[in-house]
Amino acid sequence: MGPGGIATIIAASALAIIAISIAYLIIRLGRLVDEAKATLASISSEVNPLIEEVTTTVQLVNGPLESFNRITKSAERITSKLADTTEGFVDNNKTIMKVAGALLGARKMKKAAARPRRKSKSQSE
Repeated sequence: MGPGGIATIIAASALAIIAISIAYLIIRLGRLVDEAKATLASISSEVNPLIEEVTTTVQLVNGPLESFNRITKSAERITSKLADTTEGFVDNNKTIMKVAGALLGARKMKKAAARPRRKSKSQSE
């Protein structure tokens, strides 16, 4: 056997090693894909019930929130009607507001007069 035959055997052996290596990598990659597929299937089977529970919980929470929304809208309507009524009353009855202010001032003066006055330190000594 000459140098060409030995080179052919070495090249064939290298090619066989490369082919075996590629086949091994393809088998490992196939196993990795199978494991990923199994993991994805188990995650999907665990996540689906959780998603259903979350959906149910959101629906249960939305009911009271819609009721609360109706209540706040009613309160907003009542508040705006009260504000409009008060504004109309104040605009139309200027003298009543002056009388109410005078009565409020008189009440404050009465409270101030009824309070006992404290003596300061310089007056007590």
